Amino acid sequence: MKITFLLACCLIPALIPAYAQDRLMGKTFATRAVVMARHGMACTSHPLSTQAAIDVLRAGGNAVDAAIAANAMEGLVEPHVNGIGGDLFAIVWDAKTKKLYGLNASGRSPYSLTLAEFQKRGLTHIPSDGPLPVSVPGCVDGWFTLHKRFGKKPMPEILSHAIRYAREGFPVHDEAAFYWPSMIARFSKYPNVKETYALTGAAPKRGDIFKNPALANTLEKIAKGGRDAFYKGEIAQTIDAFMKKMGGYLSAKDLADHTSDWVEPVSTNYRGYDVWELPPNSQGIAALQMLNILEGYDFSKIAWGSPEHIHKFVEAKKLAFEDRAKYYADPAFAKIPVAELISKPYANERRKLIDTNRAASRVDAGNPALKQGDTIYLTVADEEGNMVSLIQSNYRGFGSGMVPDGLGFTLQDRGELYSLTDGQNNTFAPHKRPFQTIIPAFVTKDGQPFMSFGVMGGGFQPMGHVQIVMNMIDYGMNPQEAGDAPRIDHDGSSEPTGERMIDSGRISLESGYSYETIRDLMRMGHKVGYGLGGYGGYQAIMYDAKNKVYHGATESRKDGQAAGF
Repeated sequence: MKITFLLACCLIPALIPAYAQDRLMGKTFATRAVVMARHGMACTSHPLSTQAAIDVLRAGGNAVDAAIAANAMEGLVEPHVNGIGGDLFAIVWDAKTKKLYGLNASGRSPYSLTLAEFQKRGLTHIPSDGPLPVSVPGCVDGWFTLHKRFGKKPMPEILSHAIRYAREGFPVHDEAAFYWPSMIARFSKYPNVKETYALTGAAPKRGDIFKNPALANTLEKIAKGGRDAFYKGEIAQTIDAFMKKMGGYLSAKDLADHTSDWVEPVSTNYRGYDVWELPPNSQGIAALQMLNILEGYDFSKIAWGSPEHIHKFVEAKKLAFEDRAKYYADPAFAKIPVAELISKPYANERRKLIDTNRAASRVDAGNPALKQGDTIYLTVADEEGNMVSLIQSNYRGFGSGMVPDGLGFTLQDRGELYSLTDGQNNTFAPHKRPFQTIIPAFVTKDGQPFMSFGVMGGGFQPMGHVQIVMNMIDYGMNPQEAGDAPRIDHDGSSEPTGERMIDSGRISLESGYSYETIRDLMRMGHKVGYGLGGYGGYQAIMYDAKNKVYHGATESRKDGQAAGF
């Protein structure tokens, strides 16, 4: 990261406690200051979404109202990563009950699609676009389920910001402008894609005004008619007819039968802080498994960015991700030993498999004593102390490429993540939820909220969560710096879709790690390279309970904004 001499002299002492500077080798990574406010805070990956949330908070709405408003706006301004054709997960801190609530608003596979159909087509993997990977979109039901329990403002008012901008237009920001052309090129073979996302015949450029009147109409119907307008009314019938026309399987019955589920968040304690995730079918507990393994090492004696730091992180990831590939799935279809997987004794046994001097070329899933038996993240906090950690996605950019007639949005391709191998936890079955990559996170300390955060980015997300926690707890970074610090990625682990681990996999490092570190990692048997992408995007709100102040952060990899009042 480039910083001026003035920043280096004046800001480093403020950003990093003195005890942490030695372990950070004198570095600081923050690209901007933490945003602080007392009455409310919103951190999203787009300024218009943040402002929608702030407007709702200023008008008397609470954190849930504001989060829904921001998510609706995100589906408009960043359609390459999310929208109402996708799924949603959330963790809510309710100030009244002083408790965390988890929501799984992910959809299920079509009733009429079977494993035998894929086998008849000779497929070993579900394709990433077209009608076959489409599962029920859970986002809208997620909004209304959250709102019914916690919301204050009426839904028409909450959705009015997205409706207005969809009709009047907005200037396309940098990240969306970068990805939009490749998405149009990929999906223009499908009906309604150009008519919806390339009104002039080409993808909008940076600064162009983009309008989506069809989405405005759809959101208006949802605002007036509630969740049934989407799952049982005209919208559902339009989706049903379009999917039949495209040779797909998603039907009106699949939509009508959809429900979201309140689930209990699960946690592990990492050096005095309780880190919370949602249980499968999401991959959140992979972060908890990694933290349990890493807690056995004393990082007060390990420099940030050193070969020892990166090696231990990657080896812990390999172990957790093998369990992820074997066990994580829809709990309605498989017995998943969640408590055992995130237990400290199990982590102690798994840690013994790590060679502190050599990269593992092959690891297997553990046996935790079975008892019988491309995404957006946003976080919002309000004056009453409520906090929302929310993540929502179409999976891949623009999802499946299936844009139902006149609705203004793309259906997700989350079904790509099923396995087509018989007998696995995540094997495809009708009306089953797929393995999910999207995970919101939350941290409490001594039973009180400490931080709501998330890191988007597909399979990278558990690694991103762990790096944020370690950066703050082990290395003394503030929330902004923890997200801006260069990241570590690793691919090649076994996947819930059936692929097996590839040799030792490959470490990708953002610029900021030394060549000496890379050389030492290679000597340990790692394959290493600098990567240009795949590191996700991060937002966070930390709560200072002593001064009753929110600290908001949004990283520099996205077009995001942290704002408060």
